Amino acid sequence: MWGLSLQVSLQALKAFESAARQGSFKLAAEELSLTPTAISHHISNLESRLNVNLFHRLGRRISLTGTGIRLAKATSDGFRKIDSALEEVMKAGSSVRVTTTSSFAAMVLIPSQHEFEQANPDISMEISTGESVDSQSYIIPIRFGDVSVAEDADVIKSESFNVFGTYGMAPPSWSNEPITLFTTEWKNQSLPAPPLAAWLEKNGLDGSNIKLKKFDQELFGIQQAMTENGLVFCSTTLSKRLLKSNLLQQFETRSVKSDLCYYVPNKHSFETRSAIRFLNWIEYMLNQ
Repeated sequence: MWGLSLQVSLQALKAFESAARQGSFKLAAEELSLTPTAISHHISNLESRLNVNLFHRLGRRISLTGTGIRLAKATSDGFRKIDSALEEVMKAGSSVRVTTTSSFAAMVLIPSQHEFEQANPDISMEISTGESVDSQSYIIPIRFGDVSVAEDADVIKSESFNVFGTYGMAPPSWSNEPITLFTTEWKNQSLPAPPLAAWLEKNGLDGSNIKLKKFDQELFGIQQAMTENGLVFCSTTLSKRLLKSNLLQQFETRSVKSDLCYYVPNKHSFETRSAIRFLNWIEYMLNQ
């Protein structure tokens, strides 16, 4: 049966599908830019290959036989699926669809979208937010998670943390006055917490005068610090562009590595040129 299907030409099936749908060899010929004689020839060859009659022919009028009706439905469904798949592949080749956390989208991807599209004028970027990994093969999920559960090859940025403040504010007196520090408590309780204790130890601080205010997204803590002229303990990845823009500043403190990272599950499964170019770009941007 497989050998027989290989002997049936795709053009003959297209001629049959069009004639069956249009109810006319002439209309099928117009649709496919062929002559009615060529359509008739393709369909006759198909009937000969299959050893069946697909149409009743009454002069110039045609109607499908019972076998023709069954084959017409199958070919119509098949070509529709092929057209849909081709459209999806073409779209995937000219755009990248990225889904990620709200904080990463707002603080990194959206501000740098124009930069990517300028460097890649033939590719557009679509950004959405969400916590679950999308199953569609053409959507690139950038996730924030525990580095111990991510494959090494999937990691695009290992995360570190530090304290930042509004640009121009006086450096805090870490030991002489009460300090309010905005930080994050993840909605996902399985994620490693921001490494504040490790940061205090690395910077020789005991933290007894620090009062924490926690948000469930880093974005909110950063925004609150900027609004209140305050301090935030957050990701160095999310703060990078704000530091360059003189909206945040870093003090004389040292950042600390965490057990968190940004990663793309099954990163090497993305094969379109647009996806490969995007992944190379985002990894370079995050690590330069």
